[in-house]
Amino acid sequence: MKKRGISLSILLANMSALSLQLPTHSIHLEARALEKGELAIATISEAPISPEFPLSAIAPAEIPQTADGDRFRQLISVAREQQFATRPMSDIVQAIAEQLLGSAYQAGLLDESAEETLVASLTQFDCVLFVEAVLAIARGIALQDYTYSTFTHNLQAQRYWNGHLNGYCSRLHYFSEWIGDNHRRQLVQDIGTQLGGIPLEKTLNFMSQHRSSYPQLVDNLANYRCIQEMEASIANLKINYIPQDQIRQRYPQLQPGDIIAVATDIPGLDVTHTGLVYRHPNGNIGLIHASPVGEVTIAEDLQNYIANVESAIGILVARPLDPRQNVR
Repeated sequence: MKKRGISLSILLANMSALSLQLPTHSIHLEARALEKGELAIATISEAPISPEFPLSAIAPAEIPQTADGDRFRQLISVAREQQFATRPMSDIVQAIAEQLLGSAYQAGLLDESAEETLVASLTQFDCVLFVEAVLAIARGIALQDYTYSTFTHNLQAQRYWNGHLNGYCSRLHYFSEWIGDNHRRQLVQDIGTQLGGIPLEKTLNFMSQHRSSYPQLVDNLANYRCIQEMEASIANLKINYIPQDQIRQRYPQLQPGDIIAVATDIPGLDVTHTGLVYRHPNGNIGLIHASPVGEVTIAEDLQNYIANVESAIGILVARPLDPRQNVR
């Protein structure tokens, strides 16, 4: 079976040790986007799609007796009491994201174990894990499926190539690849072209070019070669982004909960940070995200935020698809 993936969290996390001065993170390429002098890590990804995808690991059926388990219960309780399931998908995503405001930012969560396992954190996040957790819960709520096993199932489906957890290389490390894979499997829609985006001309090879920055690659030749193969396989990946100075013009076309990835001019890398569109009560468009500054927070204005991210050149945009429209 073909394996793919780069952990941007690791990628950007390790970049902090490089002359590029990027902080260490898990390579969902959560390269930390510089926010007023600080780098934030983002993710990169892409993979084939198939509405039917088997999961290689069985998600736990019981809610763990941990702080994360308690947070899951709280989220589901609020969702039921406030009838989130009756709302449009975009509103469900934003409502869940709001419940996580103030949660701690923590880089490198996916890479704490030498063995690739399904990390399901709801109390601390890097920028990619925040997006994944919100979407995974929102998809279950939309279908009125409030089980923990569905949450973990959705997490795995989003995070790994074709939905299969099969080691380090199966993770979708580059966020553009993450968008591509989830788009093919009808979990999200890449709307960069629809929004009038322009091609991001990039050779994605940051991981293989900075092997010493990734613990899983330093002493593991098999992982390293797998990453090289993955990078070669996405050489023709089409990435469209909205230039930084044109973002505000697209506000009328954005919806709450749209996935935002910060495109970068860093060689070999596509994205340095991720978050979700946040629509304020007055209609203005901001960004809700796990900020490297310390916690899940809301940036007042999306374009202004991107303008303050070091090395940013614009945004990639994907829209979570409503699972209620795909039920057969």
